[in-house]
Amino acid sequence: MFRKIGLITNPDKAEAVRMAGVAASFFSENNIETVYLQDEKDDLDSVDLILTFGGDGTFLIGARMAMAHEIPLMGINLGTVGFLTEEEPEHLTECLKAILNGDYQMEERFLLNVRLPDGRCIPALNDAVVTRGGFARLIQVECSVNGELFGTFTADGMIAATPTGSTGYSLSAGGPIVQPGMNCIILTPVCAHSLQTCPCVVAETSEISFRLHPERKQTAELQIDGMDCAKLEAGDEIIITGSERKICLLRIHPYHFFSLVRSKLIEWGSKY
Repeated sequence: MFRKIGLITNPDKAEAVRMAGVAASFFSENNIETVYLQDEKDDLDSVDLILTFGGDGTFLIGARMAMAHEIPLMGINLGTVGFLTEEEPEHLTECLKAILNGDYQMEERFLLNVRLPDGRCIPALNDAVVTRGGFARLIQVECSVNGELFGTFTADGMIAATPTGSTGYSLSAGGPIVQPGMNCIILTPVCAHSLQTCPCVVAETSEISFRLHPERKQTAELQIDGMDCAKLEAGDEIIITGSERKICLLRIHPYHFFSLVRSKLIEWGSKY
C-alpha cells in the first residue's frame, strides 16, 4: 500500500487543480499522505507514487521526477490528446479506489541515457532532440551509430526517440509507431532538406552520436522530453544510449496499444 503520494497539476487548468484536490481529500480520508510537487528540487525521498493531472506535458514533468527517484508514475488525462496518461477524468473515483485496494499492475518502459557535452547524463522517457529552435537557419547534424556514419542531415533537427516517444514528435516528423514493449531507438530527421531521407530503427544497445557539423558556423538547442537542456555550438556532440534503468507506469486497466493509437491519433485527428 502506498503511504505518501505526490500530486502534480497543470496550474493553467482549473479542472486539473480541482481533481487533484479531490484525490488529496480521498487519500487523506484513507490515511494516505499527499504532497503537491513542483519540480525535481522537491523532497521526494518518502514519496512512493506520483500522480499527474494534466496532459502529456504534465506527465513528462512527473516522469523526470519519477526517473530520478525510481518512483512509479500514473497520469490522469486533462489534456488534448493524453497519449501517455493512463486514465480519463470521468473514471477518477474508480482509479483512486483501485490504487487504495492495490488493484493495479506495474509496466516497465525503456529509457534513453543522454550524455551532454559538459559530461552530464540525463534520462529520457520520450526523446532527445537536437533542434535549430528559434534560429532561422537549418542546422547540419552528423548522426553516427556505433561509430559508423548514418548520415549528415541539413534539417530542422534530429530526434532519437524511445518506443514510448514514437507517438510524439518523432511521429509528426515522419517516424514509425513502435510498440512500447520493444527496446529500440528511433532516429528521425526533422524536415530534412533531402529527397532521400528516412527514419531508422536501431538496437537498444547502440551508441548514437548527434554532432553539430564543425565546419559550419551554427548553434542549436538540445531538448530532452520537451525540456530545454543545453545550447550547442558547432562541433558539440551528444551521445545517446539505451539506459539500464526503467520507469514503472501504474496501470489500472489492461493496456491496449493499438486501440489507443486508433482513438487518440486516428479518430481524434479526423475530428479536426
